[in-house]
Amino acid sequence: MTRGLTTGAELLGWWAVLTGLWIVLIGPVDTLEWAVGAGAALLCAAAACGARRAAGRR
Repeated sequence: MTRGLTTGAELLGWWAVLTGLWIVLIGPVDTLEWAVGAGAALLCAAAACGARRAAGRR
């Protein structure tokens, strides 16, 4: 259970940072742009978590 919470917290952290970066770089954001950015950030956050795990297993 602890591993699942750690992974979830890491994923949430990556998502928050990447979504915030998206919003800062886009400028004035409407709802559709926010949704697209949040979805893209979620995919990138999952990739970042997977890459960190893969690098840590060496």
